[in-house]
Amino acid sequence: MRAQLARIDAVLVQAVIAAALSFAHLHDVASAAGQDGWKAWAYPISVDLLLVAAWRRLRTGDAKASGWCWFVIALAASLGANVATAGLLDLNAVPAWLRILVAGWPAVAFLGGTLLAHSTPTAHDMTEETEFPQEREAIEDQEDAPDPLSELPPPPVTVPTPAPTPPPAVSIPAALVEHARKVATEHHTRTGTPIDTPTLRARLGVPAPMADAIAAHL
Repeated sequence: MRAQLARIDAVLVQAVIAAALSFAHLHDVASAAGQDGWKAWAYPISVDLLLVAAWRRLRTGDAKASGWCWFVIALAASLGANVATAGLLDLNAVPAWLRILVAGWPAVAFLGGTLLAHSTPTAHDMTEETEFPQEREAIEDQEDAPDPLSELPPPPVTVPTPAPTPPPAVSIPAALVEHARKVATEHHTRTGTPIDTPTLRARLGVPAPMADAIAAHL
């Protein structure tokens, strides 16, 4: 436990020292480039915040290309200031291009911070959107699927067939029946065969229903 605490303390001390030195170098370059007063102190904070935001984007696991881009830009600004104050740059005669870079840095840092903070969703949201897409689509399909019973056609309506109506009874006079027997006897004597209904109808000159009724009485 003590070894772990000692290791953490050493790391924190080293981080504080490195941050303080980098902070001072950025302040000196900004001050030499014409940014005096509180503005010279704001430049180190801007560079370090952009560096931390880019590193946080790299740790989240989404949009690593954007994170690496802004991490390299912030690291180059920090390293450039550290190298420039090592005697390679005359801080009393800063070139024009360095003044332009220092003056344009706030806009670059604002753009980078905005893109890193608002350009893409968080890893948790992306996990919820991309995890188990097939199960989510299956659930949506089940919710939207119509009821199979509602698509079945209605059962056919059975109309009962009416019973056939028997033909009305034909009233036959007894004299006509007696005459029909004579005609039938004569026909049988002459031809040797019983008389059929069409022949009986033709001989008597009566309608077909009456001829059928007379034939039934014979």
